[in-house]
Amino acid sequence: MILRRSFIGAGALACVAPGAAWAQTPLVPAALPVEVAAELPGALWTGSARLRFFGFDVYDSRLWVAPGFKAAQFEQHGLALELSYLRALSGRDIAERSLKEMKRAGDLSAAQSQRWLAALQDAIPDVKAGDRITGLHTPNVGARFWLNGQPRPPVRDAEFSRLFFGIWLSSATSEPQLRSGLLSRLTS
Repeated sequence: MILRRSFIGAGALACVAPGAAWAQTPLVPAALPVEVAAELPGALWTGSARLRFFGFDVYDSRLWVAPGFKAAQFEQHGLALELSYLRALSGRDIAERSLKEMKRAGDLSAAQSQRWLAALQDAIPDVKAGDRITGLHTPNVGARFWLNGQPRPPVRDAEFSRLFFGIWLSSATSEPQLRSGLLSRLTS
């Protein structure tokens, strides 16, 4: 994730640069990743979107949320975001872009930025076409990640998790079309 503004995270699991475009993928039921089924009981699929950059497909994204989810208060609800990569990307680039996007939403000290960059680099590996990174937001706890169903190091920091998942879900996201696609099936 170095396309429009470079890569956005595993979440950030993304890469976005000028010319990047989100396309809503067909709204067909998506299966909740096995790795989060027990962590997010009753999860509801709310939508999907594909990131394209200058005609190249980068990844498909899918969102599941806990019952009672309200988009305006996304950070108060459990949720799972899955990115299925359609091309190879550097984990380091994804982590750096994710942190840059997180800084858009809040001031971070130099020490905090260094800690979070290190945590992102641990959690988000290099990816290749066909790889799938799933991120789970647990309110007031932090974030957990999986690569192809295998656990990655968690980030036990609620503020980190809020800002990280805000890359896609905050009303101030730099990619409002992506947000719309991920929330397209919400009825409220």
